[in-house]
Amino acid sequence: MSTCSTVSHELDEPVAGTAATARTWLLLEQPGPWGAKALTSSHLDPALGRALEAAAQGTRVRIALIRHPGRHADFHTPATRQVYAAHIVPGNVWLHSATTTDPGQLLGLDFAALGRGEHATFGSALGGRPHEGDPLALVCTNGKRDRCCALLGRPLAAELVSSGVEGVWEVTHLGGHRFSPTVLVLPYGYAYGRAEAHAVKEVLHAAREGRVVVDGCRGSSAWERPGQAAELAVREAAGEYAAEALRVVRTDGAAPRWQVTVAHADGRRWLVEVAQGASLPPRPESCGSVLGSPARMDVVALHEVTMAALAS
Repeated sequence: MSTCSTVSHELDEPVAGTAATARTWLLLEQPGPWGAKALTSSHLDPALGRALEAAAQGTRVRIALIRHPGRHADFHTPATRQVYAAHIVPGNVWLHSATTTDPGQLLGLDFAALGRGEHATFGSALGGRPHEGDPLALVCTNGKRDRCCALLGRPLAAELVSSGVEGVWEVTHLGGHRFSPTVLVLPYGYAYGRAEAHAVKEVLHAAREGRVVVDGCRGSSAWERPGQAAELAVREAAGEYAAEALRVVRTDGAAPRWQVTVAHADGRRWLVEVAQGASLPPRPESCGSVLGSPARMDVVALHEVTMAALAS
């Protein structure tokens, strides 16, 4: 069976620079089935879903629903739900957790503050505290968005859980169906495509040690897509894998070409030229869609900027 993910894999489409963008992730546990737009087409009250979407608009907070891997029965009875909030910008990375029996409490959050990396209302509205467990592996499994997510994501999530990996959740949408199975790892916010269980375990082990694995990495969702590609290229060129060592501090230009400045915590800087190309030959961006040429982010030049150049 030919799917968007098999075609993308066969054509060796690069994954760098394809992650969803968000400075802060807000995750709400919601059992039961999910529709294509899960916040308003699941067993979550659709009015609440619309209100949450409106509250997050323009704040750089991305809301997603999560559920435990396995059967998804929802008996519509009051239950304690897990909630996570994670800010992923280097220098202010945090992951907090809370529980609630009333998801409407999320409307008490200051979404603009969350997007800026301020977690005070997550504590005051939900009693949130710093997460003390293992990193989270969020596996996209929403088959109503794309069948690849269910066909490939659900077996991956089940395999991880059955092998004893902690912190695994199914999630509604991470974008990039054709890179299924897709995974987002928190607290650092790096996304991965075409993930396999052994690779996810390696990524989680690195995250526990504050490191990033670049193999199969789509990028950090903290940055826009040119920045994602640039930061990954600097990591490989400099051999720098500490999770919070690099920041995208400036992006000049516009599609189809950008100059991205990537800064190291020790003061070093790199200028990275990123060009937007078209993936050829045409392929489906998702199952059932018409053929297209998805944008790709190609790093065409990279050089470290000397201190003398910075001073001039």
